[in-house]
Amino acid sequence: MADNHQRIHPVDVEAAAATPTAPLVSRDASKSDQGDPAVHQGGEQYPPFRRTIPLAQSKPPKRRRRSCCCRCLCWTLSLILLLVIIIAAAAGILYLVFRPKLPKYSIDQLTISDFQLSTNNSLYARFDVTITARNPNKKIGIYYKKGSRLSVFYSDTKLCEGALPVFYQGHRNTTAMQVALTGQNANASGLLASVTEQQRQTGKIPLTLRARVPVRVKVGKLTLRKVKFLVRCGLVVDNLTADYTIRIRTSSCKFRFRL
Repeated sequence: MADNHQRIHPVDVEAAAATPTAPLVSRDASKSDQGDPAVHQGGEQYPPFRRTIPLAQSKPPKRRRRSCCCRCLCWTLSLILLLVIIIAAAAGILYLVFRPKLPKYSIDQLTISDFQLSTNNSLYARFDVTITARNPNKKIGIYYKKGSRLSVFYSDTKLCEGALPVFYQGHRNTTAMQVALTGQNANASGLLASVTEQQRQTGKIPLTLRARVPVRVKVGKLTLRKVKFLVRCGLVVDNLTADYTIRIRTSSCKFRFRL
C-alpha cells in the first residue's frame, strides 16, 4: 500500500487577500443572485463616484478702491449741485431786489445829407439818425463804452455806418442821440437804380439798422463785466433823396445781449 502523503504548504493569507485579482467575468456578462452590487437592495442606484478637483480661486475684486472712487464722485456731484443751487438762489434774490428790465431803443428821425453817385460811379451816403435809448430800471445804470458800431443796410447792402457816443445812462433815464453815419459803395449805379425804381413803384423803401454796442451794467454799487448789446431795427421810409424831409412810416427794434 503506497503511502499517500498529503503535503500541506503554508499559505500567507494576508498576502493572498492583498493581491488583486481580475474578475473572471465582466459585470455586464453575468450577474450574481444578489444582483448588481452597485445597486442598493431597495432598488435604488447609488450615484456614481465623482472626484471634485478644487479650482484655483481668483483674487477678490478691490472693493475698497472702487468704493473710494464712488465716494469721490458722489462728493463732487453733491458740491456741483450745491453750487448750482447757491447761484440760482443768489440770482433769484438779485432779481427780486433789483427787478431788471431790458433797455428800449427807437429810431425817431432820419436825415439824408448825401446820397448820390460821383464821377467814378461810387455812391456816397451820409445819414443823420436820431436814436432814443431808454433805461427803465430803478437801480441799474448802463455805461456805453467805446467800440460801438451802427450800420444801415438796404437789401443786405451796407450803405453807411457810424458809432454811438461814450456816456453813462443813469436810472430811469431817457437819452436822445444824433449819430452821423457815412459810407461809400463802388460801382453802385445798379444799387441806386434799384432804390429809385422801388421808390417810384411803391413809395416805400425798407432799411435795416444794426447796432453792436459794448456796455458795462452797474447793479447798485457793483459794476459787472463788459457785455454787448445787439440791436436790430427795421424801418420803412418814403424816400432816400438828399436834402429832403424823410418820413419814417414804420419802425421797430429788437434787443438782445451777448457775453
